[in-house]
Amino acid sequence: MVIGAVAIVGLSGCEHSIMEEPGDAAFGEANRQTMMAQIIDPDPQFDGPAESSGVQAQRALEKYTSGSVEKPERVSTQSSTSGSGSN
Repeated sequence: MVIGAVAIVGLSGCEHSIMEEPGDAAFGEANRQTMMAQIIDPDPQFDGPAESSGVQAQRALEKYTSGSVEKPERVSTQSSTSGSGSN
């Protein structure tokens, strides 16, 4: 009984919730931080105009439409090792 009373008194000091609530100023902050992390530079400054080659773009388009694009080699993101697990 005494332990229960001590626990109730101890927990009464925890009236502030750790979780964000809709009225809090920090509500949605994690979502805003995630969106901002996805934006590299919203106003990039370049030294000159972006250059491209119309001839190269035309060749790439012709390769694509004719089906002669070189397929990349398959790369695995997993590797397997075997062993007994002891040194």
